[in-house]
Amino acid sequence: MNIGLVAHDAKKKLMQNFCIAYRGILSKHNLFATDTTGRLVEEVTNLNIHKYLAGHLGGKQQLGAQIEHNQMDALIFLRDPLAPKSHEPDVNDIVKLCDTYNIPMATNIATAEILVLALDRGDLDWREMYK
Repeated sequence: MNIGLVAHDAKKKLMQNFCIAYRGILSKHNLFATDTTGRLVEEVTNLNIHKYLAGHLGGKQQLGAQIEHNQMDALIFLRDPLAPKSHEPDVNDIVKLCDTYNIPMATNIATAEILVLALDRGDLDWREMYK
């Protein structure tokens, strides 16, 4: 399955730690991330991650295009709801796309853990029917 990883600046370390903890599960899937998030996760996990452009330089649009073309099966977007920076990807556009195209999405560490564990159990195998 294709899994997207995006994190606002204040959540990048949390994304790294999350990916370290769930490396075994994530390694079984195709991972996609915006540039900086992808590089940071690769550095600490040795996972192979396809990197988009930086979120503010077109990475958000690249991710959105994959969602619109049914090429993304789940998304973990660890956002900073208290102080997002103007250069960070806007979560509202991505949420709208995930809702429109029925892509499971986690926006915090609690829902990310639920999503990854569900993925490991096979709870998202229904996505294969859409391809």
